[in-house]
Amino acid sequence: MSDGTTGTVPGFRADQLEGFRIGVTSDRRSQDLIDSFERRGASVVHAPTLRIAHADHDEPLIADTRAILAAQPDVLLATTSYGIRRWFEIADTAGLGHDLVDALSDTAILVRGPKARGAIRATGLNDIGMSDEETTASLVTKVLADFPPGLRIAVQLHGYTDEAQLDRLRAVHAEVLTVAPYRWADPDQTDDRVKKLIDAVLTGGIDVVTFTSAPAVDALFSTAEALGQDSDLLGAFTGGVITAAVGPVTAAPLLSYGITPIIPERYRMGALIRLVCEHLEQHGVIRLDTRHGPVALRGCLVELQTGRVQLAPSALILFRRLMLAGGDVISRAELAAALPGNVDEHALEVSMSRLRQALGISGLVSTIVKRGYRIDV
Repeated sequence: MSDGTTGTVPGFRADQLEGFRIGVTSDRRSQDLIDSFERRGASVVHAPTLRIAHADHDEPLIADTRAILAAQPDVLLATTSYGIRRWFEIADTAGLGHDLVDALSDTAILVRGPKARGAIRATGLNDIGMSDEETTASLVTKVLADFPPGLRIAVQLHGYTDEAQLDRLRAVHAEVLTVAPYRWADPDQTDDRVKKLIDAVLTGGIDVVTFTSAPAVDALFSTAEALGQDSDLLGAFTGGVITAAVGPVTAAPLLSYGITPIIPERYRMGALIRLVCEHLEQHGVIRLDTRHGPVALRGCLVELQTGRVQLAPSALILFRRLMLAGGDVISRAELAAALPGNVDEHALEVSMSRLRQALGISGLVSTIVKRGYRIDV
C-alpha cells in the first residue's frame, strides 16, 4: 500500500493539471492566469472579488496632476506599473504629458518594484532606487531613512489608499500629495461569480484559489460573511483547499485568518503559475495500491486501470476522505458530516451507491458492517 502524494515534476504537458479546479480572484491580468492554467488542462472558475474601477470622469486625476505640477515635488513614490502608465496616458490626453515629465525631471523617483521601474523609464524618466521588499511600507521606510524631513512628497496610489503609510510620511514631511490613477471596487451587485466560487470551495469543487492582491482576500471573506459562510470558508481553506498568493503582502490577510498560502520565491505572476502547477503535481495527487489495482485521485478525476472517471461533488468528497484514510475505516457519521447540508444515514447510503456506480469497480469501496467504509487495499 502507498499513499504517496509526491513525485518528480515533469515539464509542461497539455494534461499537466487535468482534473484540477482552480479559482482565480483577480481582475486585471486575470486572463494570463486563466489561459496558463487552462492550457495545462485545469478547469478555472473566474470570480474577481474586486475589480479595477476608473473614475466616471478623469477630472479628479487631472486635478491631482495639476497639483503635483504646481508643487514640483522633491520625491515621487511610484508603486505600480499600471498606475504609472495610466497616469501618464491621462496626462497626455489632457495635454499635460510634457509638463508632467518636465516637472518630475528633477524629482527623486523611488519605485516599489521592477515593473514600476520599467513604467517610469518608459516615460523617459529614471528612478534612483527601489524598495527592499517591493512593498509600499518598505518604500516609505526608504524615504524616511534616506531623505531629510520637510520635503514635498508625491505618492502614486495603487488601488486603495494605505492611510497608515501616508500618515508616516505626513508626520515627517511638509507636504504629501497623492494621485490615484485607479481604485479597487466591489463587483457589481448582479455579479454572482464570487458567491458561486465560495459555494464551489465549500462543496469540494475547487482545489486551489489564487490571490494577486491583499484587498481581494478581504473582499472574498466579506462576501462570505454577508452570506453567513465565513466560518465554513475558513474551515475549507484550513482543511484542504489550497490558497496561493503572489507575494507576502497578498499573503498577509490570509495569514491573519490562520491560513497558510503557498508563495513563490519571486513575487511575479509567472512564478505563481509555476508554483501552483508544481504544488498540484507534487502534493495534489493521492495514490493508493489496492486489491483492484493502482488508484490515483487528481482533483475530481479518478485514475483506474479501467480508465479515468470524473466524480460529482458529493461523490468526490466521500472518495477523497476514503483515499486520504489509506484503507482505514471511516465511520458513517464522519462521512455524513463531510457532505454539505444535514445528511442522514439514508442520504449517505444513496451518495455512497452513486460513488460506487461512478467508479464501476465492485468492491473498491468496501462496507464494514456497523463501522463504516474503507478503500479495499
